[in-house]
Amino acid sequence: MEEIEDKIKGEIKMIFEKLKGMIADQLALDANDIKPESNIIKDLHADSLDLVETLMNIENEWGITINDDDVADIETVQDVVNLIESKI
Repeated sequence: MEEIEDKIKGEIKMIFEKLKGMIADQLALDANDIKPESNIIKDLHADSLDLVETLMNIENEWGITINDDDVADIETVQDVVNLIESKI
């Protein structure tokens, strides 16, 4: 059981690290400034176009589909990680 939990934690960390790089590139930020608790709009100063482009890149990177209902609850980077993890 512990082995499965470690694998899940590792996968979530890999998702976060990849997502952090994508967000840093999209918003021209230092990746080290992006934390799971970072609010995408308030802390990272993304606008709605940035968010749409990032979500499109996520769909392409992970081969998932993100619909409007999924986006309604996204506020933090961790919210995006959780969304990706739930779809893969």
